[in-house]
Amino acid sequence: MVERRTRKPAATRLTADDWTAAAVEAMAGGGLAAVAVEPLAARLGATKGSFYWHFANRDALIEAALLRWEADHTDAVITMVEAQPDPLSRLRTLIGTVFDATAVPGAAIELAMLATAAHPHVAPVLARVTQRRLAYTARLFEGLGCSPQEAGHRALLAVSAYLGHAQLAHATPGLVPGSAQLRRTYVDRIIGLLTGP
Repeated sequence: MVERRTRKPAATRLTADDWTAAAVEAMAGGGLAAVAVEPLAARLGATKGSFYWHFANRDALIEAALLRWEADHTDAVITMVEAQPDPLSRLRTLIGTVFDATAVPGAAIELAMLATAAHPHVAPVLARVTQRRLAYTARLFEGLGCSPQEAGHRALLAVSAYLGHAQLAHATPGLVPGSAQLRRTYVDRIIGLLTGP
């Protein structure tokens, strides 16, 4: 009787997107210093060879991760917000979404970007993302009847409030509204302050 040998199923091949997602997750947990090939390979159950199949070096992975952060945390949010019917609904959705995001794992990615703002790969992406967020938020305020100058001021306040909230939620979570209901009430108050006379 001939014994048949069964082949083990081939391991799932990792894609560049798998490596990029792992790098974004690592950045959220430990900043740019956490984006290291060997620990990421171990986390993914892969070899360094798999990494080098997709990326020339660590810098290329960091650049891909930064673009992914921009797409997921700015482009996708704006696309979702734009589906709302009017400027006030858009503003409420934007502020509610970003404040809710500070309560989920991975929210520290925003803080990691700020902490490494001077890094040559981070600086241009962070500047572009921040300018886009401010400009988009200002357009929402203009849609509510604010002059361009006033809309810019209110947008800066809104983005600053979000970043401050993200920092507090990360460093001292007990000081910010913890439940979804408390965050909704908090967001309503912020909207009232930002849209008032």
